[in-house]
Amino acid sequence: MRRIQRLPDDLINQIAAGEVVERPASVVKELVENSLDAGASRIQVDIEAGGARLIRVRDDGVGIDRDDLPLALASHATSKITDINELESVASLGFRGEALASIASIARLRLVSCHQEADHGWEILAEGTEPSEPAPVSHPVGTTVEVRDLFFNVPARRKFLKTERTEFGHIDQFLRRIALAHPAVAFVLAHNGRIVFDLPPALDAKQRRRRVAAALGEGFMQNAMPVEHASSGMHLSGWVAHPSFSRSSTDQQLFYVNGRVVRDRVIAHAVRRAFADVLHYSRHPAFVLSLTLNPADVDVNVHPAKTEVRFRQAGMVHDFLFSTLSRLLAQSSPIGSAELTSVSEKGAFGPKTPAPTKVAAAARQSPLSLPTHRLPARDAVRSYEALLQSASVEHGESLVTPVDPVPAVAEAGKPSLGHALAHVHGVYIIAQNEAGLVIVDAHAAAERITYEKLKAAWAGARIPRQPLLLPVTVSLSESEADLAETWLEVFETLGIVIDRVGPTQLKVRELPAPLRHADANQLVMDMLDELGQYGRTEVIERQINELLSRMACHGSIRANRRLQREEMDALLRDIEATERSGQCNHGRPTWTQLSMQDLDRLFMRGK
Repeated sequence: MRRIQRLPDDLINQIAAGEVVERPASVVKELVENSLDAGASRIQVDIEAGGARLIRVRDDGVGIDRDDLPLALASHATSKITDINELESVASLGFRGEALASIASIARLRLVSCHQEADHGWEILAEGTEPSEPAPVSHPVGTTVEVRDLFFNVPARRKFLKTERTEFGHIDQFLRRIALAHPAVAFVLAHNGRIVFDLPPALDAKQRRRRVAAALGEGFMQNAMPVEHASSGMHLSGWVAHPSFSRSSTDQQLFYVNGRVVRDRVIAHAVRRAFADVLHYSRHPAFVLSLTLNPADVDVNVHPAKTEVRFRQAGMVHDFLFSTLSRLLAQSSPIGSAELTSVSEKGAFGPKTPAPTKVAAAARQSPLSLPTHRLPARDAVRSYEALLQSASVEHGESLVTPVDPVPAVAEAGKPSLGHALAHVHGVYIIAQNEAGLVIVDAHAAAERITYEKLKAAWAGARIPRQPLLLPVTVSLSESEADLAETWLEVFETLGIVIDRVGPTQLKVRELPAPLRHADANQLVMDMLDELGQYGRTEVIERQINELLSRMACHGSIRANRRLQREEMDALLRDIEATERSGQCNHGRPTWTQLSMQDLDRLFMRGK
């Protein structure tokens, strides 16, 4: 058994490097964050061999003083914080003072810097050992860090590097994404002597959109809805893709907290809940969002890589994100093929310059702001409630139901979804509005409308409880039983009555009436899991909403149910007045807009 001894500094740094430096992209991340903290307005990154041979980061920041250069390569030496109070309210991206020391312990590092008040620059070298003495060099104000032969003295780590293309891909992705959070900074990336991208400062809405498109693709921006909201000392801005632009993975989910790219389960849960009613469970939303709040309200000292945070008031942050995104989605309309770049924007990482066009504005007008004018015809066919009965098209009848023509151009104040022209195959409603043509899936639209009505009716009622003939025993750990006992009032408010009957057992005596046939054991465990993680639970709400969704689906208009003109117009008016009417309960679109320009392109008019 060996005696306890203090480890040498070089070994300490190599151990730290295992947490900080996973791959070349990790080195780029640490160096670029240092440049941003130094106030750089331009950052250039030069890469060779995917970063394994060379990583060079140049900036025009304030630079490092000559006497501070040796300290820059020392462990736990930093200019970012000086005491515990500053640690608890970190505003900079870096603060741990271990990145450069860790990198220098596993690569050949050259650090050159010229302080803004100095006449010339100074250079210092390190190759896995103690750094050299600073030597004078010619260098503009700012800093250059060269990292060569990454993991040259740790062959076990080097063999785990992927191909040059893969490693460079991670670097490219990181830079494009960090550029979104710092639009005023120019970013240049070169690989093997070739410029990959050169992003000038994004100082207006058009340039910021171009940056987002460079990171996530033009498809994202064509389906993006701008976000801008502030409340309770928090500010959220950015873009959220329309639910119809969903993904099979979370590859297009970017969240920044005070300019830092982060992953956080509170954020993920809030976003997932906001999209729950408009997205299929197997799909994922796409977004670029930036949250700004008091640095003292977020703890960034959670992980050496600084990609995880802990909010001091997690519940408030969760509610702010959930409510903001829920309101946005409730007011969103389907994205047609009309150009979205002309839609006026507010926020999204900075102030926007309004530039709406008539066609795009009409195509994007939100349901809550649409006129709610209803046709007087038989009181809108008794609010089209009679349409909830299914029927079949009689043999030999036309599958297209024509109606009287409507004016070629809708008058001012007319409904934005226009008036019905035909019912095709008993499935799709064709309508004409000022923008062009509207196509509606009658069943999907009626399903969403019915679902929202059922939810509203349910929300206004107290949850009824159903006593169980045979109480259900739930076995769990003692800590889970303690947690359940702490939240007894919450369980009862949500319609579940439980008693603790032992150190590790609960008795479920009553359930919410709509869920009386549910698995009581699983229901309680799911609720405890959410209460333990987030301090709240939405299990009951989700399950009741799933029940209401099934009721709405089975009770809505079926295919081949022929609708009259007044019935179709009544359905259009309800779509306009209903939240989240752009998607059905399963996340499918309910209607789409084809502008006159789209129709002209279909028939090559003007060619």
